[in-house]
Amino acid sequence: MFVLVEMVDTVRIPPWQFERKLNDSIAEELNKKLANKVVYNVGLCICLFDITKLEDAYVFPGDGASHTKVHFRYVVFHPFLDEILIGNIKGCSPEGVHVSLGFFDDILIPPESLQQPAKFDEAEQVWVWEYETEEGAHDLYMDTGEEIRFRVVDESFVDTSPTGPSSADATSSSEELPKKEAPYTLVGSISEPGLGLLSWWTSS
Repeated sequence: MFVLVEMVDTVRIPPWQFERKLNDSIAEELNKKLANKVVYNVGLCICLFDITKLEDAYVFPGDGASHTKVHFRYVVFHPFLDEILIGNIKGCSPEGVHVSLGFFDDILIPPESLQQPAKFDEAEQVWVWEYETEEGAHDLYMDTGEEIRFRVVDESFVDTSPTGPSSADATSSSEELPKKEAPYTLVGSISEPGLGLLSWWTSS
């Protein structure tokens, strides 16, 4: 679920921080820049693990700050495909079951990846597994807040870097705001025995 990623960046340290230890100042600046941010095709950055190398620092004309090229390792949330995770149901919609890990919310289990047969209860706004038994079907509800075990089956990165306006944007209505896309999303599945709500598989 968490991996160590080797990174390189140039860190600017303002002059009023020169009295501090260089490593402490660099660690603070790196966490300000990266913590809780998604790096494209890397994952969600959590925190600095360590600094492996500091190159020479430079002060450029007109700028009293120091600029240091830093090699470091960062803790990143990037589960591998087919990894099993446990989260909580954040909510349900016709698009599927939305899951949260507490620090990461962009997880979707689409309808075709639920335990089958499944139906969406419009009145309750929940997905229901119509569990078949010898006595007939039992409705097992996927309620908000319930713990759920799922398999990671896909991931998607979206480059959300700012871009200049296109000609199409210039002709569109100024009132139309573009839909905000999550920079990193996971797709899950519970369509196999042992996956789904933890309460389904615990013995009474």
